[in-house]
Amino acid sequence: MSARNLSAEKRQRQNEKRRLNNKSAKTAIRTAAKKVVVASEKKDAAAAKEALLEMTKRIDSAARKGIVKKNAAARKKSRMQKLVNRLG
Repeated sequence: MSARNLSAEKRQRQNEKRRLNNKSAKTAIRTAAKKVVVASEKKDAAAAKEALLEMTKRIDSAARKGIVKKNAAARKKSRMQKLVNRLG
């Protein structure tokens, strides 16, 4: 569906750019979370802690920008922290 005026066309361009940026951020969070899970399954505490730091950084950044809701970010971080804590 094409826009009917210039401001609507600009809005479409902005929305598409934001959608791609948000998608990229969410994908990065999922990838970082998977690294934490894989490291914890291998019982590699050091790698898990490193991956957790990276994931926390990405989630906090996304939550600040409104890509992920604040409570969802807190929940994801909490679950991953529990996983890493079980390694000791």
